[in-house]
Amino acid sequence: MVRVLLVGDSTVTDDAGWGLGFRARMSAGAERLNHAMSGRSSKRYRDEGLWETAMATEADYVLIQFGHNDQPGKGPERETDPDSGFAANLARYVTEARAATTLPILVTSLTRRQFDATGGLRDTLGPYVAATRRVATDLEVPLVDLHAASTRLCETLGRTGCEQLSPREPDGSVDTTHLNAEGGLRFGGLVADLTRDVVPELKPFLTEFSPAVRG
Repeated sequence: MVRVLLVGDSTVTDDAGWGLGFRARMSAGAERLNHAMSGRSSKRYRDEGLWETAMATEADYVLIQFGHNDQPGKGPERETDPDSGFAANLARYVTEARAATTLPILVTSLTRRQFDATGGLRDTLGPYVAATRRVATDLEVPLVDLHAASTRLCETLGRTGCEQLSPREPDGSVDTTHLNAEGGLRFGGLVADLTRDVVPELKPFLTEFSPAVRG
C-alpha cells in the first residue's frame, strides 16, 4: 500500500480544492490522506501543529502546496515574505519530510481565475510560485508546476469556461480562488497527471488523465 499525503491550504482541500479530484484518479494499492486546511499559510500550518500531525501519518509521499495565504494582507499570523520566510518554510518541510522517510513533492499554487478587461489571466501569485520553483531546484525536489499548468488551462477555457469550475459567493458573484465539484475533478486530474510525470514511481497508482484537459 502506497500512502500519499496532501498538505496545503483550501485550494487543496476536498470541499473547496482539488483534493477529491486527485483521489478519484488513484488506483488500487494507494491511499490518499488529505491534511490540507482552509486559511493556512506555510507559517500558520506549522505554528498550529498541523504539520506535526500530518507527519505522524508516516506517508510515503507528501504533496505540499502553499502561497495563497502567505500573501500580504492576510495578517501577521499568516503572511510570509516569498524570498525569505516562505522559502525557508518550504525548505524546512522538505528537510523534515525526508528525515521521516517521506518523499516530498512541492506543488506551485493553483492560479486564481481572475481575468482583466482584455480577457487575459492575472498572475496574482508570481513571487510565491517563483520561490517554490527555486526551493525545488535547490533541494532537488520533484515539482508539480500546477500554477503553470492551471494557467494554461484557464487561458484555454476563458472567463466563461472557468466560471463552470467555480463556486458562487452568497451574492451570486464568482469565487475565482476555490473550486466547485467539477473544478475539483478537473484540476485534481491535472495534479495527478503532473505527479505521474515527475514521480514515475507513482504511475502505477495514478490513472492517466484525458489529454483534452491536461492544460
